[in-house]
Amino acid sequence: MQAASMVLHRRRHCTVLLVASFLLASPAWTPASAGSAGTDADHRALIQFRSLITDDPSGALASWGGNVTASSPAPCGWRGVECGVRGRRRGRVTALDLRRLGLSSSGSASPSSLSGLTYLRRLDLAGNRLGGGVPSPLPPSLERLNLSHNVLQGPVPPELGSLRRLRELNLGYNNLTGTIPASLGNLTSLTLLSLTSNNLAGAIPADLGNLQALTGLYLNGNMLQGSIPSTVFNISSLQQLVVQINNLTGTLPPDAGGRLPSLKLLNVDSNQLHGAIPASLCNASKLEVAQMLENSFSGVIPDCLGAHLKNLWALTLDFNQLEANVDADWGFMDSLTNCSNLKVIGLAGNKLGGVLPGSIVNLTTTMEYLSIRSNMVTGQIPQEIGNLVNLNTIYMHLNNLTGIIPTSIGKLNKLSNLLLYGNKLSGQIPPTIGNLTVLTELSLDDNMLTGPIPSSLGSCPLQALSLEHNRLTGPIPKEVFLISTLSAYASFQGNMLSGLPSEVGHLKNLVILYVSGNRLTGEIPDSLGDCQILQYCSMKGNMFQGKIPESLGQLKALLALDLSRNNLSGRIPDFLSTMKGLEQLDISFNNFEGEVPKHGIFLNASAFSVEGNSGLCGGIAQLKLPHCSDHVSTSNNKQSHKLAMTVSIATSILGISLLLLLALYVFCHQRRKLIQAEHSLPLINDQCVRVSYVNLMNATNNFASENLIGIGSFGSVYKGTMISHDQEVVVAVKVLNLQQRGASRSFIAECETLRCARHRNLVKILTVCSSIDSSGLDFKAIVFDFLPNGNLDRWLHHLWEHGTHSRIDLAQRRDIAIHVASALEYLHHYKPTPIVHCDLKPSNILLDNDMVAHVGDFGLARFVHQDQTNPSDISSSWATRRGTIGYAAPEYGLGNGVSIYGDMYSFGVLLLEIFTGKRPTDNDFVQDLNLHKYVQMALQDQQVASVVDQQLLPVQDPEHKGETCSSSTTRERTVACVSSILQIGILCSKELPTDRLLIDDALRELHRVRDGYNQMHLLSI
Repeated sequence: MQAASMVLHRRRHCTVLLVASFLLASPAWTPASAGSAGTDADHRALIQFRSLITDDPSGALASWGGNVTASSPAPCGWRGVECGVRGRRRGRVTALDLRRLGLSSSGSASPSSLSGLTYLRRLDLAGNRLGGGVPSPLPPSLERLNLSHNVLQGPVPPELGSLRRLRELNLGYNNLTGTIPASLGNLTSLTLLSLTSNNLAGAIPADLGNLQALTGLYLNGNMLQGSIPSTVFNISSLQQLVVQINNLTGTLPPDAGGRLPSLKLLNVDSNQLHGAIPASLCNASKLEVAQMLENSFSGVIPDCLGAHLKNLWALTLDFNQLEANVDADWGFMDSLTNCSNLKVIGLAGNKLGGVLPGSIVNLTTTMEYLSIRSNMVTGQIPQEIGNLVNLNTIYMHLNNLTGIIPTSIGKLNKLSNLLLYGNKLSGQIPPTIGNLTVLTELSLDDNMLTGPIPSSLGSCPLQALSLEHNRLTGPIPKEVFLISTLSAYASFQGNMLSGLPSEVGHLKNLVILYVSGNRLTGEIPDSLGDCQILQYCSMKGNMFQGKIPESLGQLKALLALDLSRNNLSGRIPDFLSTMKGLEQLDISFNNFEGEVPKHGIFLNASAFSVEGNSGLCGGIAQLKLPHCSDHVSTSNNKQSHKLAMTVSIATSILGISLLLLLALYVFCHQRRKLIQAEHSLPLINDQCVRVSYVNLMNATNNFASENLIGIGSFGSVYKGTMISHDQEVVVAVKVLNLQQRGASRSFIAECETLRCARHRNLVKILTVCSSIDSSGLDFKAIVFDFLPNGNLDRWLHHLWEHGTHSRIDLAQRRDIAIHVASALEYLHHYKPTPIVHCDLKPSNILLDNDMVAHVGDFGLARFVHQDQTNPSDISSSWATRRGTIGYAAPEYGLGNGVSIYGDMYSFGVLLLEIFTGKRPTDNDFVQDLNLHKYVQMALQDQQVASVVDQQLLPVQDPEHKGETCSSSTTRERTVACVSSILQIGILCSKELPTDRLLIDDALRELHRVRDGYNQMHLLSI
């Protein structure tokens, strides 16, 4: 007991990490064993571990008992605790399994309490929110350690190499830094090593080649450099080698496949590997997946792949520099016909030329995904392509394919994506495409297709349709506009189409409609105003006539409208000047008359165009139009000439129209890709514009755990890639946990706040999804710009502690503070009513490539004076949330309503944290001491240097005991600058709301500090 007491004493000086695991209650436990010294020690260790948990949302640890007494309940009956049943382990804790319970901890030190569990074999705390570092003192009996999917920081402890019994080590999906310790090569019993998705740098240690029992090595999603050590290819037991998404260089050994006879999974994509693909891979006869895309592999693809790899089901070689020039270079395709399990072939973005081999239709019928896009492939699509009955995706766009679209494509009843644009295909669109009852995306643009658009397309559940820049004729079939799922875009521009049916109004969820550059006649359908989600509409270069329908005023989401170069007439409707979201308007070269409005969009000459309408007058001065009074007097004199001029104008228009059509075709062809890229993801305006659940599922690889980048109060955030017309957009997808009370209201709050709020220092919301998931349950998600440098909390507390390469300096921190203040200034002065963020903290501040800060997570945001009497709000946890402990204003704890003063308190605490490096919930702050008082006392005692984050102060010259004159001066300037900013933080975080600085004053002071520091710096040079 004395030894146990000494261990416990040492534990009190440790703060927090977290490690939990799964232990099932043991029926063999007896009260007698509970009284032993060993079980008492286990009991104490578990109680101390529980004390480090700051949040247990599911009450998972409620069953854990209190202090150890003679009548203490058995730990073996506690949730997640498993005990031994015989021998020395009888009644002793052998496993802890607390996976996916949402447990949180605070602090930054590793608890060593669990090292006292001397018989612990399995520790599994995956899928929580545990912070701190990976514990170095762990029981030597440990065989399985899983701390993945937490927020752990710091290095991988070299001491882990002493756990000789360890068979599984999983530290993936954390914020670990530093290098991979070579000592891990001592774990000769290890079968699984996963360090996936951290921030590890440096080289892969050659010592890992000593792990001769290893079957799975996962180092993907880091910043590793150098080549893959040759020793790794000596691990004959290795089945999964996953090193994708790093900065690895070099080549694969020529004999790589022969040295890894057990290899099933090879993932080396998204690196900088080069050289040839080793033909020896054909000798890895058990290989199932070869994923090598996004490197610089060159040469031809080995033609033996299919001859020996009978189990191969995925081959992805996209975006390399692989070549094929003659038929023989396509020999690999012939050999792949031997792979009876093949499902995926990815060859996009290489230098593959020559004729598409006919053997492609002899691939196994299990094929699901076929991509040869963005190459230089010639020839025709084989008619027998319909044999591959399980294909769900065909990407053959951006090649030089000729001939017709095979009618047999209509047999592919599982096809959901068919992209053939950017080729030289001719003939008609086969009506058999209408048989594809799961087709969601069809893109045939930029070919030479002729004839009518088949009405059978109305049978396809399309979400995106592009037929632009072909030679299509006839009217657009009304059946196409009856496709209720058509939502992303519908583009018919650059053809010779003759009619736009009134059924266009049925496209309630359509975001983009392009019909420009055709021969459409008649009036613009009134029903177009029913397309409530429409954001971009281009109808230019047609022969529409009559007035602009008043119904278009209902398009509240409309951002851009182009009606130029038609025969429209009448006055410019007043509703165009009152559409709040409208950003671009072009009604040039029509027959409009009367006064140009002077409101709304018509106040910005760069946002609209009315040229080429001779009957217009007035408007803003930049238009240089005649005054309307002068215009009326001269117009009477012109009436007598009107008839003669009409004949002349009609003749001229006919000739000009032909020239314009030709010019428009060329112009639109050049603009097409730019427009699609710009509008591939629609912006929120007056209501939530939606993408589908399937879109987001595909973008995030079915919400895969490797794409999980954060877990918040109301949901999880995933990294995803959305593709629209060959344009890849990296996004962050926030999926709401609708089982969490208040999550739905949080979703609404975020949409309502950000639908119109736009500022360079706010996170940009791209689109939303309110739908049903694959299980038939409600699904809500918000899609944001992905900001690659993560959140500020990560930079302040996770990265720089273990390497100056990731440190943010004084200037960066000062600029981040100004960025956040600028965002708050915008929100607090938002019209018609201010917006209160309610949850300002470092983890809600995201950083882009240039370290520019963007305030995000508006799930708790309120408009000032927002009505909170809605019964659903009152019963919701959302209604009572006022922020996060440590950052929430003290008056919120008394139930006071939200206000901009509450945000100012949070901003003040944030300033103190940025420049001291201490969290407001730091364990140093006990009883009456908090971060505010801690800094205030230092300012009063003129001891600011003692509380400044030491990373900001210059390092002493190791050759001198003191500082040099230069470093001393720099230190003084740094302390003076930080002192001024800390003073601002103190004034913002005052106890009483009315005593706090407002954001205008705080921002002005921050600018003053920055300017003063820069002047001092210049004078010192």
